[in-house]
Amino acid sequence: MLYIGGLVFALLCVFGSFAASGGALAPLLESMPFELLTILGAAVGVFFMSNSMAAVKSAGGYLKLVLKGPRYGRQSYMDLLALLYRILRQANMKGIASLENDFENPMESSIFANSPGVKNDVKTREMICDYLRLVSMNMDDAHQLDEVMERELKKNLHEDLHISESLQGISDALPALGIVAAVLGVVKTMAAISKPPAVLGEMIAGALVGTFLGVLLAYGVVGPLASRMQAVVKMDGRYHDTIRSVLVAFVQGKPPQVCVEIGRKNIPEEFMPGFAEVDSMISEIT
Repeated sequence: MLYIGGLVFALLCVFGSFAASGGALAPLLESMPFELLTILGAAVGVFFMSNSMAAVKSAGGYLKLVLKGPRYGRQSYMDLLALLYRILRQANMKGIASLENDFENPMESSIFANSPGVKNDVKTREMICDYLRLVSMNMDDAHQLDEVMERELKKNLHEDLHISESLQGISDALPALGIVAAVLGVVKTMAAISKPPAVLGEMIAGALVGTFLGVLLAYGVVGPLASRMQAVVKMDGRYHDTIRSVLVAFVQGKPPQVCVEIGRKNIPEEFMPGFAEVDSMISEIT
């Protein structure tokens, strides 16, 4: 919601200062619908031309992230650490083979049942199961496991950042699209050059609205939207990176408690629980 609040504040300052300084809003408002149709219509067309249908369909979900913030909060990380501790404790006590039923049928697993948030998150659940399966197949080289997981995380992050990068491209193009709208207004004005100066003045003012809107939309709306989306996507990416740090530490031979603590240190500061909080959770599980 900070994005909406900041956007409203920015627009109030822009239009409010213009009106307070004696600017007439009427010509601005009269021209705005047509200029917006030109600029935004072209921007939407460019967005469709430069993206696949799958990317276009996913755009709505990424826009929701901007409004709601990161998907994974403090409690999500606590649930993840609890699940990973249960898994590693059993692997440490009975061997990784004892988890075969859990990672092959996670929806029926009693371990996953204790962390429903992780269980119902398809991407997270499949990532955990895939790498447990890999470890069970004698993937005992921690450096190799780390490299494989890091490569997958980079790939996922690159794909998740696609929409924000596309929006940033639209933001870069909006000033030029504003100029296109302004040039069309000038062409319209030149076609009516025989009209009185007062009429021509209004038409020129309307044409300049296109340039104004192109710059405002680029740096005051779409640019911040792309930046915020990128920040949220990267923040959510740390959730799956926590899984990597915990599993790699386990393959290195560290005890489950130490693995969980290493994972805790990888959590963003905003959501990172304290050592005592995680230790208390582990004590309750044990």
